[in-house]
Amino acid sequence: MNNDINTLILISFLFLAACKSKNETSVSLETEEQRPNIIFILADDYGIMDSQAYAQKFTGVEPSKMFYETPNIDRLINEGTAFSQAYANQLCSPTRASIMTGKYAGRLGFTTAMPPRETYYNQNIATPEGYYAHDVLEHKDNILIEQALTNGTSNSAVPTGTEHDAGRDELSLAEALRDYHSAFIGKWHIGGFGAQGYQPKDQGFEPLAWFDAGGSVYYNWKEQWDNKAKNRFPKMPQAESEMGDSGVETNEEYLTDDLTAQALNFIEKRATIKNEPFFLYFSHFAVHSPYQGKEAEVEYFEGKASKGWNGHKDPVYASMIKSMDRSVGQIMEKLEQTGLEENTLIVFMSDNGGIDAKVTPKGDGTDNTPFLGGKACLTEGGIRVPLIFRWKGKIKAGQWVDVPVDCTDIYPTLLDAANYDTNTLIKENSLDGQSVLPLLSDVKNIDKSYSKTTHYWHYPFNVIYNSPYEPYALTPHSAVRKGDYKLIFDWYGRLRLYDIQKDPYEKNDLASQMPDLKDELFENLMEWLQNNVEKRYWPTFNENYKADEEVRDVPFKDMFSEYLVVKNKM
Repeated sequence: MNNDINTLILISFLFLAACKSKNETSVSLETEEQRPNIIFILADDYGIMDSQAYAQKFTGVEPSKMFYETPNIDRLINEGTAFSQAYANQLCSPTRASIMTGKYAGRLGFTTAMPPRETYYNQNIATPEGYYAHDVLEHKDNILIEQALTNGTSNSAVPTGTEHDAGRDELSLAEALRDYHSAFIGKWHIGGFGAQGYQPKDQGFEPLAWFDAGGSVYYNWKEQWDNKAKNRFPKMPQAESEMGDSGVETNEEYLTDDLTAQALNFIEKRATIKNEPFFLYFSHFAVHSPYQGKEAEVEYFEGKASKGWNGHKDPVYASMIKSMDRSVGQIMEKLEQTGLEENTLIVFMSDNGGIDAKVTPKGDGTDNTPFLGGKACLTEGGIRVPLIFRWKGKIKAGQWVDVPVDCTDIYPTLLDAANYDTNTLIKENSLDGQSVLPLLSDVKNIDKSYSKTTHYWHYPFNVIYNSPYEPYALTPHSAVRKGDYKLIFDWYGRLRLYDIQKDPYEKNDLASQMPDLKDELFENLMEWLQNNVEKRYWPTFNENYKADEEVRDVPFKDMFSEYLVVKNKM
């Protein structure tokens, strides 16, 4: 009898120790069978100040005084944990590539986001040595002033192991969640502009309704999504274009409503299947242009008394936010109705900062004030985004995490929540991300279980958007944040240094006051670029540049040529 009791005590002790060792976090799973369903919602061009709860966090203003309305996204925050310093990339495709692979976008060659562009693959021409079949031949904006720098190139497809990938094959997030039924809805934009072999089904997803492009109209979109003709790229070495599929008929006239109906149908269907968890990647087109809202809601915002608060004054944009927010609420309601709420983790994020009307050529979009800049910028307004985790009964409600994290962390975090061996996956696949799951219970990171302190960005393009520093087109930029400090390298020859913890709105450039730290971070950034980003994805000096016609007050300064020396063939 005593031996039996001792055995039971030993088993209990070992079981408790095993539970504790799983990241020592309150969201640990006790058994393999308790893997949660996961719904990852990715908004498009949704700014850090576009959510009422986030805007209140940074300004202290009551939500009732604001113009935009986000009660359901705010409910996610109130019932879960939100991150105040979560980072995406400056544009959508790089962020999507990072989420899909757990790697920095620059390592994959995803340096920008583009409308359909010519690539070696879709032009059916031989890929030069050292290039990738889905590298674009050229991408540039119509900038009329002198440009000292020539754009780098960009990749347009996440490798899947086809004959065109030269041995490359990224383990996608859906493939890593091998015991899950994964489905994809919405904006893809990492498939080489309709290239065969690089769409959601090729990355481990059941494709429900999707389109491999940067934007979509919100009314009468189906004909464009379902078009298989190769009109845009007739030389593509495939029988038909694979740009998208509008999915099943939902009888919804507005795109956001249609995609939401597709998601609700999927959740309802999966609720009847008890022995297989699901992963739903719901990638909204909202609130990306073209700006098209529902007429009744546009009229409502037209007459709202708080129109203009914080520069938020576009009733169409506000209505698009309203529709996306309603979608979030409908998903939460469906989880409640189907009994899935307590075993479903919802994650909400945006793919880049909001389009800030102060830097866009047409003056459209939102306003990220008090944050500096917007989409396409490496200032906080361009890369700091909302990130929210809600898992009823598992994640403490109403928490804020102020630890800096980034979009490469989504991949290992979702795997960690699903009880996979995240550390082994990170090591075997050379991931840049770390799981942020421990931060959901240790919000101040007291245990240092999230040990990542450095984050990188790279954008080698001249862009038609104005710089937040001067009334001229953006030049190529790269950046590093290490601890509290962020260095922005303008390849035109300027360095800016900020203490983001003390100065999140980037008002005080410390570059001249802290020259040693400035130089240290610059060396750190350039070393990372040399080791991780192939040289074709770097900008270069424009041999046709006419310095005497430069409009900027300061002359171009070459700070990078010495790093472009190719010691090894890349």
